[in-house]
Amino acid sequence: MDQSNSKEKKTLTRREERQQALDFVFERQFRDDSAEDAFEDARNARDTEISDYAREVVNGVEAHLPEIDLLIEENLKGWKKSRISRISLTILRIAIFEMLYLDSVPASVSINEAVELAKSYASSEDSAFVNGVLGAVAKKLEKSGEA
Repeated sequence: MDQSNSKEKKTLTRREERQQALDFVFERQFRDDSAEDAFEDARNARDTEISDYAREVVNGVEAHLPEIDLLIEENLKGWKKSRISRISLTILRIAIFEMLYLDSVPASVSINEAVELAKSYASSEDSAFVNGVLGAVAKKLEKSGEA
């Protein structure tokens, strides 16, 4: 029996969807093609189906990258964006996109999930750094009425 036809689509948790978005946003730093090309490559090479949430985050981060990066730069204390590891920068970008554009995700959840991703993929220092930057961004957005 051909199991590829009987394969059910696995429902991902939001954390798994965010992880998927992290993979693609990170990968996009090294590619010149479109996000759709990256999604297609993943489907073909890894038999991976991209969740709607991950697509929304990847496309949203790309669409709003200058604004997101400006918020990051404005909330760095004694750092330059160029000093941030690529994985931490990716995590910050995803969380800030969620905070700015996804009303369904509370800022506290975006921050907590970003810290957990940093703990998994970076160092404890990175997770504290991510927490500090995102806390400052959340306060700024709250004051401006955007959060």
